[in-house]
Amino acid sequence: MLNLDLLRREPDRVRVAARRRGIGTEFVDRILELDRQRRAAITAVEALKAEKNALTAQIGRAADKRAAAAELRPQLAVLDERIAASGERLPVLERQIDAELAEIPNVLDGSVPDGSDEHANVLVRAWGEPPAFDFAPRPHWELGERLGILDFERAAKLSGARFTVLRGAGARLSRALAAFFLDRAARNGYVEIAPPVLVTRTTMWSTGQLTKFADAMYAIEGDGLDDALYLIPTAEVPLTSLHRDEILAGDELPLRYTAHTPCFRKEAGAAGKDTRGLIRQHQFEKVELVWLTTPERSFDDLETLVRNACGLYEELGIAHRVMLLCAGDTGFNSAKTYDVEAWLPGANTYREISSCSNCTDFQARRSSIRLRRDASAKPEFVHTLNGSGGAIGRTLAAILENYQRADGGLTIPEVLRPFAGFTSIEPDGSTR
Repeated sequence: MLNLDLLRREPDRVRVAARRRGIGTEFVDRILELDRQRRAAITAVEALKAEKNALTAQIGRAADKRAAAAELRPQLAVLDERIAASGERLPVLERQIDAELAEIPNVLDGSVPDGSDEHANVLVRAWGEPPAFDFAPRPHWELGERLGILDFERAAKLSGARFTVLRGAGARLSRALAAFFLDRAARNGYVEIAPPVLVTRTTMWSTGQLTKFADAMYAIEGDGLDDALYLIPTAEVPLTSLHRDEILAGDELPLRYTAHTPCFRKEAGAAGKDTRGLIRQHQFEKVELVWLTTPERSFDDLETLVRNACGLYEELGIAHRVMLLCAGDTGFNSAKTYDVEAWLPGANTYREISSCSNCTDFQARRSSIRLRRDASAKPEFVHTLNGSGGAIGRTLAAILENYQRADGGLTIPEVLRPFAGFTSIEPDGSTR
């Protein structure tokens, strides 16, 4: 949630950030006017209470208190009515302000480049060389079906489009990737969490998934709206919310969490895009990395988070690059985002395989996650970061396309072999 104090102090900065994202700025004046009315209502209540206190004191000083009370009772009654009327207006204004603030995206960091879409994203660095094949590389879905490890037809029979059944070595390889990712997260100091994958509306709202992305979420309705449970779109949601409504000690930070979960998204805005293969699914698995950290170090921690994600693909030997997202391509919650994109030979292009963001205090403000640096310090909001470490389906696609052989078989990256228990998948689907 946007900081109201920031909007009061620097409305032009908020306007500029909104324009860079390609959205209107009318909300700034609208919120400031609501805030002016709220402050006026507070001032009016305080003035009326002071007037009432003065009359009460006058009664207390009177020689005949009973007579004074009788004389001033009508005035006191009028004041009580006016105080009640002004007081009733306050929560209405506060709800209006909160509703407006909840729909405004995070303020972009100054290092985020201008631009309206992915074509304006900036290359930060690249690692590795795309493999050279002496044959035409197949896309992962074709290779996976030939090997008998990906079954899209039966998945569609079970659940419809954008689902996949993993068979045999494919299921084992997926499980191996999860174990590899979690092992590397532990080495990097992340605490593994096994969270629920069904969360409340409050949990979804507190991390900025609602109401902005409601169309992309799967909800299981309860007796009322507040009783609904949502399938998580990413473990970012429960991991970030672990410390909702808590004040953390400054020396506890940074806290680093990881979780391997299924994730669920309707992909409502992706009609006709990536309809084949593992890139854009309604259900997929991911190992998520989440940080709760201090404001002064959060952008340095973002660089560490990106290095953690890239290190996975260096070990796997998959060529990749890091892109700094432009203003128009940066997500609602984020102040700054890097995408890690892996080379997919079958598509002859780089595709996003991890996205790492600094959400500054945006989610923490919604979640009321604060830190207290010492016993006498005033609580302040933490900064939250999140990234994929990594996306299992997309990584499986990258392995299939980068490690395919001319005979139709697949070589398993060496670092993954202890987790998978085999070194290759042969053209007939058997393993060695």
